[in-house]
Amino acid sequence: MAEKHARLPFINKDTAPGLLLLLATAIALYLANSSFADTYFMVLKEKFQVGFKNQGKLELTIGHWINDGLMVVFFLLAGLEIKREIMQGELSTWRKASMPIMAAIGGMVVPALFFYLFNPSGETANGWGIPMATDIAYSLGLLALLGSRVPLKLKLFLTALAIADDLGAIMVIAIFYSSHLALGQLLLALGIYVGLIIMNQSGVKKLWKYILPGLAFWACFIHSGIHPTIAGVMFAFVIPINAELSGPRVRLNIKKHLLRLKPRDLERHNPISSATQQHRLSKIEEVTKAAQPPLLKLEHKLHGFNSFIILPLFALANAGVVFSGNVIEGLGSNLSLGIIGGLFFGKFIGISLFTYLGEKLKLGTLDPDLTWKRIMGLGFMAGIGFTMSLFISNLAFSNEELVNQSKLAILAASFLSAVIGLSLIKSTLKQD
Repeated sequence: MAEKHARLPFINKDTAPGLLLLLATAIALYLANSSFADTYFMVLKEKFQVGFKNQGKLELTIGHWINDGLMVVFFLLAGLEIKREIMQGELSTWRKASMPIMAAIGGMVVPALFFYLFNPSGETANGWGIPMATDIAYSLGLLALLGSRVPLKLKLFLTALAIADDLGAIMVIAIFYSSHLALGQLLLALGIYVGLIIMNQSGVKKLWKYILPGLAFWACFIHSGIHPTIAGVMFAFVIPINAELSGPRVRLNIKKHLLRLKPRDLERHNPISSATQQHRLSKIEEVTKAAQPPLLKLEHKLHGFNSFIILPLFALANAGVVFSGNVIEGLGSNLSLGIIGGLFFGKFIGISLFTYLGEKLKLGTLDPDLTWKRIMGLGFMAGIGFTMSLFISNLAFSNEELVNQSKLAILAASFLSAVIGLSLIKSTLKQD
């Protein structure tokens, strides 16, 4: 029985975030179409204030606190991952980065073109950015359901593709989905950011020293006209990637404290009762912490909060589509067809085609584990555009009916993409 349980692919660190996101989506859909609907929407529009009464007051609706506040942490984590991958990971060299970047470009350009074919003008034309993004939490979480049979290179390719895709989506939001600019707030934000860069270049490695200026930087963005989530990405780029202590210094420091921690102290005394032992062990702990790069420290601290708090709350606040006659009929509208066509067909065609072109042009090479059938499967998996697509739909339209149509189309396209993508990849894996 224990052996069977150990083999179940559900409820582990890879699949749990995706399943929780799925549960939050289901709850939001239920609430929006139940007797609790009025209460659900009223709570999201309820205003909540942070700060002092007369000075520094920031008042937003709960929905805006989630989308403009908590989602900054989501974008901060995305920025940290992008920086890490560019500095030391799968995007650190042209050889490693070329194919995922080519795939990501195809996965953004072709879906946008698909959308444009159905929506060349009018109010809906502003939604062209909706089908461009890939939901990394959902796509990797669902891929993990296939278990250890999925080759590591396949997961790494999807991760690198999604991260490059995120960078593209972030640039699109910053340039095309920001409102009228407030020059004074932007200049203040720029001044704070220059200060953060100076701190980084001066060798400041303590994370807490960046937090207060980072919060002030975000507060300026709230009123700047540029969407505040961009502040999260920019803030990530000034977090140091090098540790306080280098490898040799870490080794020497730990060795020094271990030598002072006499063997008999370890054998005869419990750390609770030995002050000397407590002191030496705490010193070793300090050295170990100083050996961890601030960027990785922050990334590790945010992962759980992002996966188990922020993304489910975002889904709960944004996935509540009301299934009225107009919205369901709207699945046949040009807006919905553009989104579904972009995410389901556009992602698949764009990623497969541009990866093929990248190899033919000798811009990079594919690992033997990345067969073309698996690449096509990843193309469909990338059509799961849930989080970022919902986010952009809120920025693209002020008309509530268009937002609801967009959300339903995103859900439909993401479901289709997940089913086809998983089935295609599963068919290429050896059975245990």
